[in-house]
Amino acid sequence: MKSHEIFRAGQKELWIEGRANSRLKLAYTDVGAGDPVILLHGIPTWSYLYREVIPLLARKFRVLAPDFLGHGYSDRRDCFDRSLRAQTSAILAFMDALGLERAHIVGHDTGGGVALILGIEHPGRVDRLVLSNIVAYDSWPIDDMVKLGNPQWRAKPAAEVAAFVAGGIAEGLHNRHRNTEEFRSGIVAPYADEEGKISLIRNASSLNTNHTTELIGRHREILAETLLLWGIHDPWQTIGDGERLSREIPASYLVRMEAASHWLQQDSPEEFSREVSLFLSGGLDAVRKDRAMAERIQPKN
Repeated sequence: MKSHEIFRAGQKELWIEGRANSRLKLAYTDVGAGDPVILLHGIPTWSYLYREVIPLLARKFRVLAPDFLGHGYSDRRDCFDRSLRAQTSAILAFMDALGLERAHIVGHDTGGGVALILGIEHPGRVDRLVLSNIVAYDSWPIDDMVKLGNPQWRAKPAAEVAAFVAGGIAEGLHNRHRNTEEFRSGIVAPYADEEGKISLIRNASSLNTNHTTELIGRHREILAETLLLWGIHDPWQTIGDGERLSREIPASYLVRMEAASHWLQQDSPEEFSREVSLFLSGGLDAVRKDRAMAERIQPKN
């Protein structure tokens, strides 16, 4: 079996009430024990993005990695909202279905937009918050996603759409040896048939910058301790956004991942997992102490 097939075989499923006058299916991974951590991916990925991170975090935590509505192997029917607001409602319903009053939230890309909404509008559901190369302000959607959201793409073969997405992955990786065929094919696997193709196009067309610009004046309302974990080579969600968020979110700290770009879970999964685990275990104090120690032991020129 290919890695994405193995990952898919380990997923569970549950049903939530949706806005389509029907129940909607959520596919998710649930492994490990301890404090719950919910990993939120973005577009055009699915929870497979975290495949190397999940077992590392599961050594200390209960790790839950859902596929957003319309993404991966969650519901892909062409009959429901896929916006950041809708995805936020789905994650809250997901937590309710699993009996989770609170959890640590780790958000990446559009999953970070959902994490922002959770942190601002549902503070009682969030323990600690990790924002990793997230959509914020008016920095998104990127050109490829704007292009993909054009309804004319429905006429293209599914294989052509999947190839277009796979072809853009390299731009978001710093470590070129990590741009593997396994990773590319795994990311696009759910979108390589007709239903998946239409779902991906609908996902792209649902991207709404207003859902993050309306939050700009509210970042200071985030109460949760927040780690900003940013791949500095990201051409889309740049380090400047991470720096700006670190100034606006009161209890926050920015950690720059020097050897990573946008897909930092793929670029440097061990470093990503270490930083997240350190923060979720010990909070901002642990991160600051770790950074201070690293600076002291760095060799002088």
